[in-house]
Amino acid sequence: MIVFDLRCDAGHVFEAWFASSTAYADQAAAGQVACPFCGDTAIEKAVMAPGIPTKGNRRGEAPPPALVKQALHQLAAAQARALEGSQWVGDAFASRARAMHQGEEDHKPIHGQASIAETKALVDEGVKVAPLPLPVVPPEKSN
Repeated sequence: MIVFDLRCDAGHVFEAWFASSTAYADQAAAGQVACPFCGDTAIEKAVMAPGIPTKGNRRGEAPPPALVKQALHQLAAAQARALEGSQWVGDAFASRARAMHQGEEDHKPIHGQASIAETKALVDEGVKVAPLPLPVVPPEKSN
């Protein structure tokens, strides 16, 4: 596995993991690498600091499962707090966000699903949207 710092045409910098340099090149050429902030598929490698191992560096070893589980739990809890008071609108997210932006609906917190193309169109129109770090389970599918 290899990690790259990537940048979209809008200037967003993000990190992504690939099986190899060739895997990155193939996926980028096919338009399969998209910016998690705006959905842009015009991606290039950003300048990266070299990985200089320190003495006793255990780079390459996976963190203990308990630590990963704890981090995911904390991330999920933070996301749940951020979504408190927000209404799930499902597939209607793009149209509802656009309607609020245009003043056709009252502004209120919403969250839902949108395709990369829908999200990119919203960003191009100046609608403020942000991806969630973890997938949200629709209320009708939660137990």
